[in-house]
Amino acid sequence: MADLTAAELAKQVHDIRKPLNRISMQAELIKLVLENNLPPDKAIAAIDKILQSCQDCSQLLENLLNPSA
Repeated sequence: MADLTAAELAKQVHDIRKPLNRISMQAELIKLVLENNLPPDKAIAAIDKILQSCQDCSQLLENLLNPSA
């Protein structure tokens, strides 16, 4: 990780922010579903997207720590 240039690090940070933003947006959707008594299938779909985004973020962090893997 020490050999990353500033530009490469900025790209990695940008890539990691994408799944974090998806997590935030989906959590807001779940909140709206619960507050407005909307169909639970919307919340379940949002939870699935949150879980996938967490996996994506974990993979990006792993790639950052082990770029040759």
